[in-house]
Amino acid sequence: MKTADILFTKVCKFIEIVLISIFGLLVVDVLLQVFSRYILNTSFTFTEELARFSLIWISILGAAYLSAKREHLSMDFLYQKMGVKSQKKTLIFIEICVFLFALFIMVIGGLNLVYTTLHLGQLSGTLRIPLGYIYAILPLSGMLMMCFSIYHFAKIRTNDITD
Repeated sequence: MKTADILFTKVCKFIEIVLISIFGLLVVDVLLQVFSRYILNTSFTFTEELARFSLIWISILGAAYLSAKREHLSMDFLYQKMGVKSQKKTLIFIEICVFLFALFIMVIGGLNLVYTTLHLGQLSGTLRIPLGYIYAILPLSGMLMMCFSIYHFAKIRTNDITD
């Protein structure tokens, strides 16, 4: 196994662990909210905000993970009808599009959002967490997606991957 493949596998495993942890936190948070509301007849104020932030992180980091595993949503009817050369060109085009989207929208836009919210000192309403920390998942996931696109591009070029 090549060094890039080993690194790719380890990063994917780490992301899996983080996603599972966030999901576990989300489940405990929602159960706590239900328990407090229906058993204690009161409501903890932080649970809704924590659930919202957990969903943001699990969604955006999950998108990066799916990009790594090449399991993102796609319609492949036309792709399946193409010849091998056309399929390879299409895969390269897709990886370039994913890379550019991750670069401009997620990394550059995300860093701008993080900088702005940290610079303005915006805090979340209940947890009082700087919103820049919450939004930091956007450029982080974008950088991961860019790395995964480069990895897939290299695999496509060396014919290690075809779909």
